[in-house]
Amino acid sequence: MNREDLLDSLTSDVLTYVMHGRIPEEHLAAEIKPRGLDERFDDFESLVRLHFILRPDVVDFVEKLPSRIRSVKTQTKNVASVSRGTVDGRIDWGKTVQRRHTRNPSDRSLFVCEHRSENYDIDENVVLKKLLSVLYRTLGECREYFEREYEWVTDRWHENAELVDSMEQLFERNVHVRRIRSPESYEPTDRMIERASESRQAIYREASRLLVLYRETLNGESHAVRELLEKTAITPDDDETLFELYVLFRYIDAIEDISGDEFTLRTIRSGSQEVARLENDAGEELVLYHDSSARDRSLSFVSDVEEKDADTLSRTEKIQREARRVSNNYFQNVEFRTATGRPDVIVLEIDRGERTEYLITEVKHSTRPETIRTGVKETLEYLAFLRDDGDLVFEEPDVFGSGRNGVLVIQDLEETATTPPSDQQSIRILQASELDQELQSVIREIL
Repeated sequence: MNREDLLDSLTSDVLTYVMHGRIPEEHLAAEIKPRGLDERFDDFESLVRLHFILRPDVVDFVEKLPSRIRSVKTQTKNVASVSRGTVDGRIDWGKTVQRRHTRNPSDRSLFVCEHRSENYDIDENVVLKKLLSVLYRTLGECREYFEREYEWVTDRWHENAELVDSMEQLFERNVHVRRIRSPESYEPTDRMIERASESRQAIYREASRLLVLYRETLNGESHAVRELLEKTAITPDDDETLFELYVLFRYIDAIEDISGDEFTLRTIRSGSQEVARLENDAGEELVLYHDSSARDRSLSFVSDVEEKDADTLSRTEKIQREARRVSNNYFQNVEFRTATGRPDVIVLEIDRGERTEYLITEVKHSTRPETIRTGVKETLEYLAFLRDDGDLVFEEPDVFGSGRNGVLVIQDLEETATTPPSDQQSIRILQASELDQELQSVIREIL
């Protein structure tokens, strides 16, 4: 499955599951945000704003601002004012006589004068101010990343680093920008955006276009979401993350198809490690985790080397134990544990009669035999060392479970003979193109 196929599928998945609140938005944002970002960007809107300021056309817009902002449009209107003893502007004798007559006919010091005033609060300027507000806020949040010169920033802004300061100073101090009122929460309206898009001035037409793109991404328009996935996923060539997300959504699809109306998919609370939870009226539940040790369920993957008698250890196990002891003795403030890595997907089911079943899945975005062999070894380790509340789940002689508890997902192997899933041993190895056909049967066995 190539990158284009992954992006097409994930765009549909994001619109189906994330934008409708069926799995936590924060999980997707955490997976596709650039490396080095802190928790401020663990929500979808912040990530959209970050992606937005990295667009080349946004950088170009900011570059042209200083010269364009001086020619913003205003409306000139006549403002009437009442004064005594002085004349401020052109005297409106009709209104002056009327005002004197209603107040004090003998007061010859009262005048009603008119003077011209510039009004900045036209529709086009409200659109412009909204766009500038988004840019100003996001650039401020990203300032430390500009200073660290991350590649995903420097590709767009490094040669124009002074633009960040220029943009901030323009927003804070420019007399034209300051005179434009801040948009209300519901503004700019569609009518305002349309007016700006039809303007003769390029600054308004471009501000309108960019603001529409920004809104489309926030609202989950398919082309905007696809562009976000394509350009903001950790690095532009990080297909591993895209593949993991693809597998995750295939699990959700399969579980929903199997459960039907019997189970209900619940939206997961913010901050939880869970991606999806299904429950039925009988109290059964199935929980899906991603890239997690599943500590919400007291699960861990710790080797049993430390629990064995020294005389029963193999040479490999003795090396593991001694390496840990030497390391702990050397690093006085660090404790090392003999543990496996972390599986990419964990499916848990609490079944009838308080019986718990586990389906552990490792994902390898590769077709290399060496990498697949490593994936097999890691999946078997996860099963052998899976612990619930510190106790090993699978005991001798079935340390890998029943043969239906582990799955390794790999990329498609072209023109390579492989054993079908039904004839495989200990774990199931599924290629990307087999997921839609085989994953349901694998999950049904565990259910």
